[in-house]
Amino acid sequence: MTASLSTMAYIGATILFILSLGGLSTPETARRGNLFGMAGMAIAVLATILGPRVTGDGVAYIVVALVIGGAIGLLAAKKVQMTQMPELVALMHSLVGLAACLVGFASYVDTSVAFTGAEKVIHEVEIYVGILIGAVTFSGSIVAFGKLSGKIGGKPLLLPGRHFLNLIALLVVVWFGREFVAAHDVSAGMTPLIVMTVISLLFGIHMVMAIGGADMPVVVSMLNSYSGWAAAATGFMLSNDLLIVTGALVGSSGAILSYIMCRAMNRNFISVIAGGFGGGAPKPKAEGGAAEPQGEVQPVGSTETAEMLREAKSVIIVPGYGMAVAQAQHTVFEITQLLREKGVDVRFAIHPVAGRMPGHMNVLLAEAKVPYDIVMEMDEINADFPEADVSMVIGANDIVNPAAQDDPSSPIAGMPVLEVWKAKTSIVMKRSMASGYAGVDNPLFYKENNRMLFGDAKKMLDEVLNALRA
Repeated sequence: MTASLSTMAYIGATILFILSLGGLSTPETARRGNLFGMAGMAIAVLATILGPRVTGDGVAYIVVALVIGGAIGLLAAKKVQMTQMPELVALMHSLVGLAACLVGFASYVDTSVAFTGAEKVIHEVEIYVGILIGAVTFSGSIVAFGKLSGKIGGKPLLLPGRHFLNLIALLVVVWFGREFVAAHDVSAGMTPLIVMTVISLLFGIHMVMAIGGADMPVVVSMLNSYSGWAAAATGFMLSNDLLIVTGALVGSSGAILSYIMCRAMNRNFISVIAGGFGGGAPKPKAEGGAAEPQGEVQPVGSTETAEMLREAKSVIIVPGYGMAVAQAQHTVFEITQLLREKGVDVRFAIHPVAGRMPGHMNVLLAEAKVPYDIVMEMDEINADFPEADVSMVIGANDIVNPAAQDDPSSPIAGMPVLEVWKAKTSIVMKRSMASGYAGVDNPLFYKENNRMLFGDAKKMLDEVLNALRA
């Protein structure tokens, strides 16, 4: 394949990637968006392998790597459950960061292409920045994987003087960057490059360890952005236009998503990086602030729940991570179908940070064939709760916590939440009275119009479904 034909193929792949992002913006076109992305990647890989820059035994090595990587990816796609998707995404981000680091070191020790003057400085800056971003992405994503999979606790680790430590690390990285660019040969430049890599790895660990559990959806989108910029940096190092464009697309879209997520949580992006929900000493209660939750919860059984749903005219269902863990989305769909056949208006309310990653609940409901037109975003449906007869919360906690509005001292104060307590009756499905991922108690459980349906979500929903059929 000639260089001009390879460039045309890259342009076509870029257009397909843009169409893919556009398709992924709505559930109705998401499948088409995925197909565009797959086609674009196939064209990009073929154009690279058959292009003029890969010669001799290089093709064989690439094909072997593709077969091994493809086999691992296929195995992961078949074995990984939907509840494990967030940690899988974090793990994939770490691989992008690791690739950027390895390509950076390989580019630096490669003597086949000699740069002089300004070109040498620019090339070395590209290498330095690429490895910096890649190392932060790699270690941060590994920690995110640990937190999302439960191998590392969700509570933020807030070191004393952490902001000062971060500033010192930044200054050291800048100073070693100067030493790296000024180095006269590879051996002299390797020491500052390795020192910077170690500091970047430690910074990535420290950054994500300081973020609390409730902020993890923002972390996932943030690491997605970082992985994009790492890919773009790799493109600069390899002089590959497609990698630069693709990395910029992923990086910018991830940054926009992070901003949207922070707005949805009433959070400042810098404050997320500085430390997440549930960390540090609690704020003193403001005068007249909300009191601690008082009273007793009112348990309810599956038969009573079915009766309330049957008699309701309007039902709003709020899915959460508990639904994903129990894999109860298919039973939820069957209940929805049954109620709609009886003339009940059933809709779903999706909070932007429900689950462990952006869009987690939407994907689960789409997998269960829930119609897109009854799945509503928080801003679309929040005002409708007062008219609902029943609001049913399935395994969610922090996103339906009224303390966000009523208690100025709460760690989640100011976070927009789904106002399920405004329905005539709210039903919360939980295994126990344990607090949510943010570690914050929920006054909703003690409200007079709230009922608690305890037990495994799948088991209890099956009982509700059988009672409805009876």
